[in-house]
Amino acid sequence: MASSFALRTFTALADLQQNMANLKIIGIVIGKTDVKGFPDRKNIGSERYTFSFTIRDSPACFVNAACWGKEEYIRPLSDSFRVGDCVIIENPLIQRKELEREEKFSPGTPSNYKLLLSENHSVVRVCSSYEVDTKLLSLIHLPVKESRDYYSLGDVIANGHSLDGRIINVLAAVRWVGEPKHFTTSDRRRGQRCEIKLYDETEPSFTMICWDNESILLAQSWVPQETVIFASDVRITFDKFRDCMTATVISKTIITTNPDTPEANILLNYIRENKETNVLADEIDSVFKEPVNCNSSCGYIVNETSNTCLTCNKDSFQLRPVSLSFDMLVDITDHTGTLPSCSLSGSVAEDTLGCTFVLSSRARGGLRVSVLSCKRSDPVEASRSMPQEAQP
Repeated sequence: MASSFALRTFTALADLQQNMANLKIIGIVIGKTDVKGFPDRKNIGSERYTFSFTIRDSPACFVNAACWGKEEYIRPLSDSFRVGDCVIIENPLIQRKELEREEKFSPGTPSNYKLLLSENHSVVRVCSSYEVDTKLLSLIHLPVKESRDYYSLGDVIANGHSLDGRIINVLAAVRWVGEPKHFTTSDRRRGQRCEIKLYDETEPSFTMICWDNESILLAQSWVPQETVIFASDVRITFDKFRDCMTATVISKTIITTNPDTPEANILLNYIRENKETNVLADEIDSVFKEPVNCNSSCGYIVNETSNTCLTCNKDSFQLRPVSLSFDMLVDITDHTGTLPSCSLSGSVAEDTLGCTFVLSSRARGGLRVSVLSCKRSDPVEASRSMPQEAQP
């Protein structure tokens, strides 16, 4: 472990000025973007590549750094460190920020300067263990915004459409983290997507979506129902498909995992004390999670004639057994109206109907509803509640 004296051999971010030469900076990476390519104006037909990150060396100061160069230099450099790593930067170019243009797409910083790192002159490397100071490591748990400057999830829901398109801060616990989904766009660009469910004392489930690889990698390290995050500068939008408000991680966003603040500690105590009561909510959420890994005993519905799951058995010579079960659509009616095309399947269907086995391939579009529990109603009570036209 290095002593605090080691930090004195480096230039502090708070002391940055233009035209400083032979700089050597040390700090912890608190935010990072994906690599992107752009046409090189000086060399027609070729591309330049870039990515940026945010480095911090004290509670009060952090700056943005942009790396530029050829693809064979930029991609390995980006892969060499992640959020939470301590890095040393040598010979960066110091530039004054253009606030309105740059902070529209980059994290806001208290410094008036930014770092520009070039392939030919600058060096970025991960610190060795003896170069890292414990004071730097503790900075990863300090939010970049004031600890009370955030919306609760209940506040986001309550404000609804008035927050649509707004960029705000959110303090929340992680309920579950979905599997990353990879896709290719029509113009052959590769992309990824990951959905996270958040919650707090005011809201049991709230969706946050990550579209960049760096935030997805960070999210994969979160332990559900044990992790609290402070997400600064996430975009709030109304999701028409889900008919609810959602948060999206953008290039301005910096996420602090398990922040060391009084507000975060209160939320952490809440999720620990109420962990058992959240089991039911997790079971309901599981209905809408991504499909399970089909390489295990997957529970996938198979075609009746094949009697096997081709996905599960594509690498196996032994066919796993299958079982017959209900899979049907039902309409549910009460005195207020009818909810059509609800899924009634598995043991719930067997308990409701009092028998076993029938398969149906019938499917409809539109709203999808799954029945989680069902029991017979009292006939007298039902006759009083049902509208006359709905009674047989």
